[in-house]
Parts: sequence; C-alpha cells; structure tokens
Amino acid sequence: MDPQAHFDLAEEIARLKHAIDTNDLGRVKSLMTNYPALHRAPMGYRDNGPLTWVAECRVPWEPPGPVRLAMAQWMIGDGSDVHQGGDGPLMRAALNGERIAMMELLVANGADVNAEWDGYFPILFSPCETVDPVALNWLLEHGANPNCARAGRKFPDDALDYVIQSYSRTPKLAACIDLLLKAGGRTRYNIPPVFDFLRGRVDLLAGHLDADPSLVARRFSDLDFGSTAMRGLTLRGGTLLHVAAEYCNAEAARLLLDRGADVDARGDAYGQTPLFHAASQFGNAGIEVVRLLADRGAHLSIRANVPGRFGAGEFVEGTALEYASRFPGGDERHAGRLNNRETIELLASRAR
Repeated sequence: MDPQAHFDLAEEIARLKHAIDTNDLGRVKSLMTNYPALHRAPMGYRDNGPLTWVAECRVPWEPPGPVRLAMAQWMIGDGSDVHQGGDGPLMRAALNGERIAMMELLVANGADVNAEWDGYFPILFSPCETVDPVALNWLLEHGANPNCARAGRKFPDDALDYVIQSYSRTPKLAACIDLLLKAGGRTRYNIPPVFDFLRGRVDLLAGHLDADPSLVARRFSDLDFGSTAMRGLTLRGGTLLHVAAEYCNAEAARLLLDRGADVDARGDAYGQTPLFHAASQFGNAGIEVVRLLADRGAHLSIRANVPGRFGAGEFVEGTALEYASRFPGGDERHAGRLNNRETIELLASRAR
C-alpha cells in the first residue's frame, strides 16, 4: 500500500469511528460500503476492529440502543466477522451487564460464550474482571463453562479463581462467587475462613474463629491475589486482617480486632501491615478500615519494602502513607473518583 493510500485509509477510519461514536448508522453504512476494507480496520480495543468498538458501547457510554444494535447487525450482515480480534466483540460487550442486548445479538449471530479471546482470555473472564454479576449470570445461563482452566494460557485458572484475583473492590464480588459456585465452579483458593470472607459471609468467618481462635494470627502463604490495577502488592503471607483491609471490609476487620488480631501484623512475604492494603485503594474505598485501624492503635511509622507498579517487578520502600501516595495517589494523575486523596489526608493528619 502506497503512503497516500495508507493516509486515505487512516482518514476513513477516523470518519468511521466518529460515525460509530455519534450513532450515525447511515454514515457507517456509506463508509463501509464504499470502503469494504473498513470491516477489518484496526480500531477499538487492541485494534480488534469496528464491530468490537460498536459492541463495547463505550462512546457514548450507555446501554446499546436500537440504533447501536442495528449498526452491529448491519455490519455483521455486510461483512464484519463476529469473531474478529479473537472474539473481541463478545469479550468487550460482556464487561458490563448493561450490554446484555448486544451480547444476545452477537451470540445469535454465532459468537461463542466459551471462546477464548485472542487465545488466552475466556469470554467468561470479562465480567469476572469487572465483577459484574449481571453479565456473568447471562453467560452462565447461556452455557459458559466456569471450569475453563487451561495450562499454558496467559490466564490459566478457572473462572472462580479469576474473579477472586480481580482488582475491583466491590460487594458484588460475593454475588459473582455465589453464581459461579451455583454453576459448579471450582477454585484453588478453597481455604474456608478466607473463601467464606470473600463470599461476604462475616457470620461464617465468626464461626471459624469460634472453632479455632488461633486463626486471627495465622499467615496464609497461598494468597497470590490482592493486587490492584496499579500496584502489585498481594496478600501472600498475610493474616485475615490483611484480607479484610484489602477488601475494604470494616465489619470483618472490627470482628478480627475484637478477637485479638494484631493491628500491626506483618505479612510474611513483604512485611507490610494491614494498613498498607486499605490505604492504597481507588476512590478512598478503604478509608473506613484505615480509620478503624488507626483508632485501634496502628503505627503509621512502620515501613516495609513492598511491590510497586503492577507487572513492573519493582519494589518500593516506605510507610503506608507513602505507599498510598503512590498507589493510586492523590494527585492530578488520578482525577476525581479514582484517587485516594481523602485517605492520604486522613493518614497525614494522624501521623502528625
């Protein structure tokens, strides 16, 4: 392809994206009819293609309406591959329960709920990543297999393992776990006091503590989850109080402290206290646990050498306040609801 032809295609791709984003079905039809190569154009998530971008409903961010659904159906009928980008359209639609109508359309046109996006990410993992029980339930009801582990895949585990590993901190995790259990899902994290806590069953956690009070001091070496989308700190070698702090559960944290948990317990793997986990959450999600730990005497001066940026293989040394200022931080890089500025300010005021 000569440079001018490439330039022209790039212009047409930009026009197509604008037409999709503005739900201009007539313009989409005109562009793709005049330039059939646009059906395979690199655009959208990982350049998976126009149908993937249409299915994701990201711009504008809204449930797929009649025009957007008609656009997807026309594109499929006119030459767009429903499996483009390794089943990218269904993978992106399945991230959000508001896109059920789009998921229904794609599956009706041959999309496979048991496909593996790009060969390493089962479609079922999409709502597991976003912890969306609505989309997850739809996929399970339409035949998605929760026990989809495959050695050698980038994400080799079953769906129940993957939802536990997700970086989202939301009460919806319990609903997702229960849906996967109901569907016969397996997990390698079958550690009763931890698993029952993740299911939102603080009552069952209390029962485990009644039966074995020493659980409050036990370290769990198999917890290789707990990282967020920014920082690589996991729960490996942590206590149940570390788990409660990571999942921002003040009720569970209070129960554990009342049963004798050490507020400054050090994780075996990195030496961090529970405070590090609660303080470094998006949107100040851990602030109530931070306040509780501080009220119960947590020492803010404790330092640890803990994993830094997710996936970077780096370590950073500092206090919980210094760590929280990095991940996710309170500066302009993490505007609005994403930062943890209030948590940082709380820790700073207690450190004076």
